[in-house]
Amino acid sequence: MNIKKKLGMGVASAALGLALIGGGTYAYFSDTEVNASSFAAGTLDINVTGNDAANAIIDVGNIKPGDKMTRTFKLNNIGSLDVSKVLLTSKYSVIGAENNKGDDLGKHIKVKFLLNNDKVTTVIADTTLDKLSTYDAVENKNFLNLLGEKDGLKAGSSDTLTVMFEFVDNGQDQNHFQGDSLKLDWTFNAKQTAGNPLK
Repeated sequence: MNIKKKLGMGVASAALGLALIGGGTYAYFSDTEVNASSFAAGTLDINVTGNDAANAIIDVGNIKPGDKMTRTFKLNNIGSLDVSKVLLTSKYSVIGAENNKGDDLGKHIKVKFLLNNDKVTTVIADTTLDKLSTYDAVENKNFLNLLGEKDGLKAGSSDTLTVMFEFVDNGQDQNHFQGDSLKLDWTFNAKQTAGNPLK
């Protein structure tokens, strides 16, 4: 065999070897798996259950200056998420105010106290309706939270609150309020707790 044939066979053998090696890189075992994940948002849902007609916190008639009215109601977390705050805001309207000589019945109706019995804390103290602002109804204001439950309202739990209203007798003529009525709307706005790393 001459040198040309030997070189030709060597080149052919090398090419065949490279082809086998190159072809071998595409022959391998494989396994594929698809994992389906999901995200479901929780629910933030609170309600108020009162003891008066139509589930109101208070529904009373025939009041006169000097009357005090105490009511108890529940603030319920019926959602799936814990609540960090429940912000209470207040608004009212007076029916019959056109005969009141510019006087506002809301200045004569006082919230003597609003207590959160579970937190053992006072939410509102001695404030007339016209001066109410925004309050956290589920905050524990005790020093270092030593008494009562911690701040917030856990999912599936409730807080019991007690409120006393007073029609203030100012010792003056309040005849212009006779026959008036006052509609009070308390809005409870729940706020979620901070997001956390989930397991």
